[in-house]
Amino acid sequence: MADTRQESAAQRYAEVTSVLLRVLVLNLVVAVAKIAFGWWSGAVSILSDGFHSLTDSASNVVALVGIHLARQPADDAHPYGHRKFETLASAAIFVFLLLVLVEVLRTAVTRLWAGGTPDVTRWSFMVMGGTLAINLAVVWYESRAARRLNSELLLADATHTRSDVLTSVTVIAALVGVALGWPILDGLAAIVVAGFIGVAGFKIARSVADILADRIVMDDGQLRRVVLEVQGVLGCHHIRTRGTPDHIFLDMHVWMRPDMPLFEAHELSHVVKDRLMDQFPALQDVIIHIEPMRPGDSA
Repeated sequence: MADTRQESAAQRYAEVTSVLLRVLVLNLVVAVAKIAFGWWSGAVSILSDGFHSLTDSASNVVALVGIHLARQPADDAHPYGHRKFETLASAAIFVFLLLVLVEVLRTAVTRLWAGGTPDVTRWSFMVMGGTLAINLAVVWYESRAARRLNSELLLADATHTRSDVLTSVTVIAALVGVALGWPILDGLAAIVVAGFIGVAGFKIARSVADILADRIVMDDGQLRRVVLEVQGVLGCHHIRTRGTPDHIFLDMHVWMRPDMPLFEAHELSHVVKDRLMDQFPALQDVIIHIEPMRPGDSA
């Protein structure tokens, strides 16, 4: 079973890496197009959106490094494996978002203070429309992959890209306003872009914090139901889970008859462990604490 799980984990990491490489190429195309056109046209809203897209590419690179480290097998120094490197990579995405947030706000305030009107043409809308279509495709593709592979890293990256979609729509609306004679909307749109970036960063930070703080990841009721189906088990309590949705560690206390021989109780605990790991493939390890059931204990 251990070999099968290792092969499954290796295949998962290979698939996550493949998804990230494809997304990286698309994000680079979007970022270069927006930044180049933003500089040429003088539209700080497009330029800010381009910097936002550039952090998508940077976060993809960080994610690839995180995946490479996370896929290393457990060793004597890391008996629980290296899975949290993927979570740390998600945290790095959050840091990139903070950096770009500062840059976007600085650019927006400068435009609002100094004034100026960007050159808005049909090319402005073509560039923004084309990059918006690419971002929508990336969000759809990466979100599906994140659910299929249970990867919080891909989910964090998709959340980041989803904020690009919202900012692009805002920028397009601002360009329409500029074309109609409201140049101030260019700077205001950049402020709105900063807001979207901040929201995306908060969501990623909250997800990372839950994992690093060992927030529960499985419903106790599901686990208890499987345990109670094992003949000879009288109940269980003190159920604790931690990790990520695809990489979970579980420990629990299981009640057995007070007069049950230790050898028999030990064997029964292995039956419980095997049953749980068969039912829930995300479980990486299960620790069973054997307890005699006393009067007053309730399953």
